[in-house]
Amino acid sequence: MTTTTRPPRTAATTGRARTAVHSNATDTRTLLACAAVAGPLWVAVSVAQVLTREGFEPTRHPLSQLATGSLGWLQITNFVIAGILATAGATGLRRVMRGTAGGVAVPRLVRTIGVGMIAAGLLTMDPADGFPVGTPDGIPESMSWHAYGHMAAGSVTFFSLIAAGYLLGRHFSRLGNRRLAVVCRVAATVKLTGDAWAMSGGAAGPVTIATGTTVMFALLAYVALHYRRTA
Repeated sequence: MTTTTRPPRTAATTGRARTAVHSNATDTRTLLACAAVAGPLWVAVSVAQVLTREGFEPTRHPLSQLATGSLGWLQITNFVIAGILATAGATGLRRVMRGTAGGVAVPRLVRTIGVGMIAAGLLTMDPADGFPVGTPDGIPESMSWHAYGHMAAGSVTFFSLIAAGYLLGRHFSRLGNRRLAVVCRVAATVKLTGDAWAMSGGAAGPVTIATGTTVMFALLAYVALHYRRTA
């Protein structure tokens, strides 16, 4: 009969284990910081362009239309960078939400949001309704393939934002954080209502879409920072 003995844990192996744990925690906090920055960065850069781009009217033109014209590269870059940050941040959320209600679905939705934003940036809308300056008023008679792609990417992103909000409400309700659960559900409802209003042809539709998107991005940023403090 033979027996096996474990080698004794030395100070060196213990130190390496502690370093690995610390490194993993640091990586997680960095990923959560990416999740927290993604949405607010996109909103801030978009608002800066709304205030400075000639001919842009937020009640008529969706923020995605900033990706057209000679300065369109700014909004394209904005979409892509924010999407990359959100995609990375989803990994951080997966780590800290593991084993909880929504711990699988929410990070996947956030990753889908990130990929959708990248696609929406690369697949731009067509010039329309007087923007960029010199474009005829009204909606073009036909759409380009990349405009259709943008609509598809945007739809997936918006659906994922709404679903993530409601699932986060369930997540925090299960954890006993009733107040944050209500905030999550209200944010998702604001986004859902804003999109539905715009799709029904309501006045200032681009504003209601942008408002709902901003609210949901703020919520995701708060959740990421909430978990980053304890990661």
